[in-house]
Amino acid sequence: MFSDITAELRAAMPELRGKLDANAPTAPLSWFRTGGPAQVLFSPVDTDDLAYFLQHLDRHIPVLVVGLGSNLLIRDGGWEGIVIRLGKGFSEVSVEPGLRVRAGAGAPDVKVARAAAEAGIAGLSFLRGIPGTIGGALRMNGGAYGGETKDVLVEAKGVTRTGEVVSFTNAQMGFTYRHSSVPEDVIFTEAVFEGRPGNPDEILAEMNAITEARSSTQPVNTRTGGSTFKNPPGRKAWELVDAAGCRGLRIGDAQVSEMHCNFLINHGSASAADIEALGEEVRRRVRETSGVELEWEIKRVGRA
Repeated sequence: MFSDITAELRAAMPELRGKLDANAPTAPLSWFRTGGPAQVLFSPVDTDDLAYFLQHLDRHIPVLVVGLGSNLLIRDGGWEGIVIRLGKGFSEVSVEPGLRVRAGAGAPDVKVARAAAEAGIAGLSFLRGIPGTIGGALRMNGGAYGGETKDVLVEAKGVTRTGEVVSFTNAQMGFTYRHSSVPEDVIFTEAVFEGRPGNPDEILAEMNAITEARSSTQPVNTRTGGSTFKNPPGRKAWELVDAAGCRGLRIGDAQVSEMHCNFLINHGSASAADIEALGEEVRRRVRETSGVELEWEIKRVGRA
């Protein structure tokens, strides 16, 4: 348990509208269902509330932003500082003129893909294959099934650590493979995407095909964190993991998926330490067998 600082935060921020919870469990916040407590869990009401909070927050207190937690491993010692969860006030999705879709950073990617499809906007179907939120897609240039965030983004908005509301064009995002060069302390709040004209039935059929492909090749109904490692240039991570003999490898209740060996699974009682240790063992074996140094795609945070 961490010291309870919620009272002093409230005192320093009398106009704060969002909810503050001390020593909140983080396991429910990630798909792995592991992790220690958050010293403070903050749920802002809207962008203004978030900006106000950051304006008055001590700069030395660490901040972690969590979406759906599909690509996140919070270590067993928890997070000493603030965990910010973007909720209902950041999940709106609307269709705008010019084949554009505006979405809050807390909106699930699939919700944005569906809104675009129903409006006859093609080009955003790939979002159906990303099990996260728009904020994560912006931060990591999320992509799947032939599409990436950089292909459709017009503009993104966010809040800096000092509480300043800022915006970024596509070019200013500095997108590369599974990466954005926007400073880590910027919390994304909203994005505008632009597609191309399409037939709603055809787009929905494409999304259904993506759903079927995921279900048949990935362990989607398990406690997993999605793709564990980035694909090295010109290679596929899962092939390297498989060639290293790691398919099905276990440490306690943590296992390399038999279905898709770039996925790690918590079979029920695995700790975050078990999952991270398994990932490191996979990296070691791949390095020994192929000479390739796999990079984690899953974000690992907090105290060991």
